[in-house]
Amino acid sequence: MPDAGAWLTIGEVARRSGVAPSALRFYEEQGLIGSARSAGRQRRYARQVLRRVAFIRVAQSVGLNLAEIRRVLAALPDGRTPNRTDWARLARGWQPLIDERIAALERLRGRLTSCIGCGCLSLKVCRLYNPDDAAGERGAGARYLAGDAPPKPAGRR
Repeated sequence: MPDAGAWLTIGEVARRSGVAPSALRFYEEQGLIGSARSAGRQRRYARQVLRRVAFIRVAQSVGLNLAEIRRVLAALPDGRTPNRTDWARLARGWQPLIDERIAALERLRGRLTSCIGCGCLSLKVCRLYNPDDAAGERGAGARYLAGDAPPKPAGRR
């Protein structure tokens, strides 16, 4: 292990990154970050791990899951942190994902006042709290918020 001053303890990484030690251990288990061990078998992290943790957090906020983040990081040479060129390429690739999330949130905003997904909050439209679970036949989750059109109430055109 190089000079002890070049390495950070798990507590220091947690404090500086704002990520709990348990999350850091989990990231390590998942192969997203690495550590060395001190003579006393304590984890020690190279300073560059702070940038990797920041990258992981940003990628999660974009909507990437840990498997996708692991693939991105594994594609970088020598296990390094993304540099400016990598970041520009990744950001371009994430734009469609962000655009889709924005569109989904805009759909949600437009439907919040009349429906939470099954239509049961709109008692004038919903026929006794979604009889026979008509929305559930279309799949799991809040189907109307996911983009499915609710059925027309009986007697209305």
